[in-house]
Amino acid sequence: MPQMAPMNWLILFIMFIIIFLMFNSMNYFSFKYPTKSISTSKTTSKINWKW
Repeated sequence: MPQMAPMNWLILFIMFIIIFLMFNSMNYFSFKYPTKSISTSKTTSKINWKW
């Protein structure tokens, strides 16, 4: 393919860059972390002083 014009190489390069960026952004934004439900109940322990 050395007979291709340089403008075609530039368009091909830009097209691959756009496809690469779209693929990465779709993978980044479609990934969902599992939500953890952490109970925030505070446990209080009474200290009995026996003196």
